[in-house]
Amino acid sequence: MKPKEYIPPKIWKWETDHGGPFSKTNRPTAGSLFEAELPIGKHPLQLYSKGTPNGIKVTVLLEELLAAGHSDAEYDAWSIDINNQEQFSSGFVDVNPNSKIPALVDYTTSKPTRIFESGAILLYLAEKHNAFMPADPSGRPEMLSWLMWQMGSAPYLGGGFGHFYNYAPVKIEYAIDRFTMEVKRQLDVLDKKFARSEFICGHEYTIADIAIWPWYGGTVLGWQYGAKHFLECESYQNLTRWAKQLYEREPVKRGRMVNRSRGPEKYTVHERHSANDFEGKTPEPI
Repeated sequence: MKPKEYIPPKIWKWETDHGGPFSKTNRPTAGSLFEAELPIGKHPLQLYSKGTPNGIKVTVLLEELLAAGHSDAEYDAWSIDINNQEQFSSGFVDVNPNSKIPALVDYTTSKPTRIFESGAILLYLAEKHNAFMPADPSGRPEMLSWLMWQMGSAPYLGGGFGHFYNYAPVKIEYAIDRFTMEVKRQLDVLDKKFARSEFICGHEYTIADIAIWPWYGGTVLGWQYGAKHFLECESYQNLTRWAKQLYEREPVKRGRMVNRSRGPEKYTVHERHSANDFEGKTPEPI
């Protein structure tokens, strides 16, 4: 039976409870809902985040920097409970007026520096430490292009495909077909890229890889939306090779655990304030 056609009203009105797991966390206005200060730890960098793909990007890079000997990349990672609207506290909104995780404050500067949007945080940290960026100046535009590709493409994977396939209170064939087609195109873009090179920028591991891995690596490894079989992820062999190769890196394994709240306790580090917080924990197997 064909579903009833939806005819948009002349003026859209917000229904506060429209179903779905995010119905109480999303709203059409900006700004804080309540007064609350953010905690501040002892380290130079203060991260306020959640173990989602965008949050994982930043914790992976921070763990990579520490593993590479950049001691000034020590950080406190505070968990922001987005389901309980902690991203709408006055303290968080002061750091990120867009009320999205992750958000970072750098206290090593003369005046504390706030950085929001995961891509901006990766670029800031890479430039600050002169690390995980192409040594060849001609490689920088390539890296930036792929970084911006990820920032522009992932909303189709998450807010588009992931929402309508996994989270939406009703299954809409047109929406699922539309975003599945686009996600498979993106997976094919990456698969063809990794047929020609080890990493996104040739043989050099950069923040472009770190940005892309949590979203697209997580998808082909079966960690996103329960859609590995639906998307035929095993057919993207070059992308899968890259995804597995990155997960062999210890900093990537640690970074994926930080601020994570779902899954068995042994896979999660709710908050990270020192390397000791990983004791007794184990990375989730593929």
